[in-house]
Amino acid sequence: MNDFVTIVEVGPRDGLQNEKAEISTPVKIELIERLANCGMPVVEAGSFVSPGWVPQMADTEAVMAGLKLLPTTRYPVLVPNMTGFERALEAGVKEIAVFTAASESFSQRNTNCSIADSIKRLGPVINMAVNSGMNVRAYVSCVLGCPYEGSIDIDSVSVICNDFLELGCNEISLGDTIGIGTPAAANALIRAVSSEVPVDQLAVHFHDTYGQALANILACLDAGIRIVDSSVAGLGGCPYANGATGNVATEDVVYMLHGLGLTTGVDLPDLADTGDWISKQLQRPNNSRAGLALNLKR
Repeated sequence: MNDFVTIVEVGPRDGLQNEKAEISTPVKIELIERLANCGMPVVEAGSFVSPGWVPQMADTEAVMAGLKLLPTTRYPVLVPNMTGFERALEAGVKEIAVFTAASESFSQRNTNCSIADSIKRLGPVINMAVNSGMNVRAYVSCVLGCPYEGSIDIDSVSVICNDFLELGCNEISLGDTIGIGTPAAANALIRAVSSEVPVDQLAVHFHDTYGQALANILACLDAGIRIVDSSVAGLGGCPYANGATGNVATEDVVYMLHGLGLTTGVDLPDLADTGDWISKQLQRPNNSRAGLALNLKR
């Protein structure tokens, strides 16, 4: 495996979508542009979900229209269905993400359908996106545990990932949505799933509820993972997880990766500045330990 790790920055979408106070379109645009200017190769820019379900993402068309896009950065958006895909297409989006869960209970509560039905519904969306020349990423949530069902069978995760691969997805992100995983479980998951899906098409997405996210990422790196999702300043979190502290902070991930001798293309001091800036905009604590330390040091 090569020494480059692709960071997928999810702060502008996954990080902001559950914020209660309305965040202005200019602030979202500035956040995305700051992250891109830090050297971030992928910045998830928003989602075309129903404004009734996720009001914070209602302005994604305006965000996309206002962005100064860098040729070195990809700007995917999340779409839940054909309506969302059509909106994304009209907005000029070049890459989309779709989602399901590895837990039947979570799938029913989150999308009002079974896992099989959710994948079936997404088939035409993925097909149209691929035919339009788009990259398609698939998120699979609750891969290491569910707030309703508890532990999740690894084999079922592998089956879901294989289904998405056959539909045409070129990347699959495995999400520990409630942050319950530990390194041994995370490593075993990647080794099992990579027997069905090439490891270079797998990403990991850890929440830090139990403080295990960095250790889990390290364990997954040992299993061959080279794509990692994270959120600047640790923004976000799952509303279904007791004590959830949010996504793992991008600053902390980059600090660890650079310390391991791996490369990311990300300017860590600039990233720390961005984490400090968005935390002040949201009037909330910065959840990145590396970011806090770096900003205090200067």
